[in-house]
Amino acid sequence: MALRIEDYALIGDCHTAALVGRDGSIDWLCLPRFDSASMFGALLGTEDHGRWQVAPSANVCESTRSYIDGTFTLVTRWITPTGEAEVIDLMPFGDGIADIIRRVRGISGTVEFTEELVIRFDYGEAMPWVRQIEEEQGTHAIVAVAGPDGIVRRGPPLAAIDHRHRGRFAVSGGETVDLTMTWFPSHLPIPARRPTSEHIASTAQWWLGWSARATAHPSPVYASHVHRSLLVLRALTHDETGGIVAAATTSLPETFGGSRNWDYRYVWLRDAALTLHVLLDHGFDDEAEAWRLWLLRAIAGDPGDVQIMYGISGERRLVEYEIPSLPGYEGSSPVRAGNAAFQQYQGDVFGEVMIALRRAREAGVEETSFSWPLQLALMQFVEDNWRRPDNGIWEIRGPVRHFTHSRVMVWAAFDCAVDAVRQHGFDGPVDRWERLRDEVRLEIESSGFDAERGTYTQYYAGASVDASLLQLAQVGYIAADDPRMLGTVAAIEEDLLRDGLLLRYRTEDGIDGLGGAEHPFLACSFWLVEQYARSGRLKDATELMDRLVGFANDVGLMSEQYDVAGARQAGNTPQALTHLTLVRAADAIALASVGTAPPRHG
Repeated sequence: MALRIEDYALIGDCHTAALVGRDGSIDWLCLPRFDSASMFGALLGTEDHGRWQVAPSANVCESTRSYIDGTFTLVTRWITPTGEAEVIDLMPFGDGIADIIRRVRGISGTVEFTEELVIRFDYGEAMPWVRQIEEEQGTHAIVAVAGPDGIVRRGPPLAAIDHRHRGRFAVSGGETVDLTMTWFPSHLPIPARRPTSEHIASTAQWWLGWSARATAHPSPVYASHVHRSLLVLRALTHDETGGIVAAATTSLPETFGGSRNWDYRYVWLRDAALTLHVLLDHGFDDEAEAWRLWLLRAIAGDPGDVQIMYGISGERRLVEYEIPSLPGYEGSSPVRAGNAAFQQYQGDVFGEVMIALRRAREAGVEETSFSWPLQLALMQFVEDNWRRPDNGIWEIRGPVRHFTHSRVMVWAAFDCAVDAVRQHGFDGPVDRWERLRDEVRLEIESSGFDAERGTYTQYYAGASVDASLLQLAQVGYIAADDPRMLGTVAAIEEDLLRDGLLLRYRTEDGIDGLGGAEHPFLACSFWLVEQYARSGRLKDATELMDRLVGFANDVGLMSEQYDVAGARQAGNTPQALTHLTLVRAADAIALASVGTAPPRHG
């Protein structure tokens, strides 16, 4: 059975990622990309669906773990009755090969380790053909092949038992045993053995070099959380294409035992744009150019064909299907691959994309011969479609509506386009954009605001509120301390706070077309922190922030939601939206603490 979500740490190479449990088991790994079929799928089933465990043989042992600061090199220290040892887990960066290194190092005494390898390609459905070979210098290799996939594992000998491979080895103080696994296309020769120590050192050096580029955080209070969150955002950015995935996993449930299980291993324009904004705020300008190039390739052609999400390389068909071979995390079924939301119209994404591109411009990222024409094409689509009802930020699978948040983001798209012409001298129909921007605002104020209650509403002529309304101040539509915004915050607190955390909306209203409920959505609570800080409620902001960062696991990772009653994380992990809103909330608190008004993000 899989561990609790917070019991997993991430290792990755900015092409894919693995989840390593406290018990030393890699229970989730898709090779060679984030969105490839799993080879280790125990996270969504049992060890029979694939895993790779390396842990002490002793029944009684203690462990602690941490990342080497500024990297995704995970170090787990084991203390047993006979000695101490550590396992160093990482995925080498920059070698063009999908592989994992697990270095076992003796510290004192002698520790015996047990290794168990269960390989199941294609989401647990494909039992591989396996052979064992002895290589030069006594190296023992296991080669497994199924369909297009092949892996080679090198290390101490393993014995095959019931379609599993098991073995034991011991390390004493000062001794080292290296285990490696490398993916390769099955039609090609087995990759040659490579220098492990060099890859460990070069990978650490690359991560340290990247994290050192971050601009200094103005407050040391949440600096470690911000630092780790920025690293998470980079780890979820595909190094070759520039696509930023929403999470490293699929189908981790919003409600344990429920069916709200979605595949997040794709690039949402919204989430990627918000991620880019945060990276720019902390000095990572190169990522902006990479993402702009990704965006151009993804939406190239008719702007009328723009989707709200794409594959890592810009793939358009993300057909959603169920995977019966995996029973789901703690029985939460179905497990899904693909995401039908790619077919939805979500009007808000154009605002978020235009905001991110404006932020890149303000950061000094130079417009190119294609980047402004790209924005012109997007704005033409917005002009033609802004009156359409949509599925909204939460990808409602019920009837489309005029969601107030989406309309505000349409306003923001026009506002960004106007700014590009008025402030930066680009060519565009600025008079028409200004007229449409003002028309959208009038519509929002007349149809999306409940004057009797003093709050903006979830959708036009509705009575409900939505946590996404907290973004109205963030994008500059309204001041954080405007009475209308304060009234909206009061209504959100009254309707959506559960155990001190925010729900996205009231699922019992049936608006999303789905059964069941969900836990508080962590990004929404971080938005509330930012709103508190921006509107002068600094004490409330820090109290909620302190509670939220306490939900991070021991290595600083956070998932999508939090189960307060069960005191555990829920949903896909690590979640880019959670980590980027953490950074924004910390920045807002830091600026409010020194009496500086945070800049508008629109």
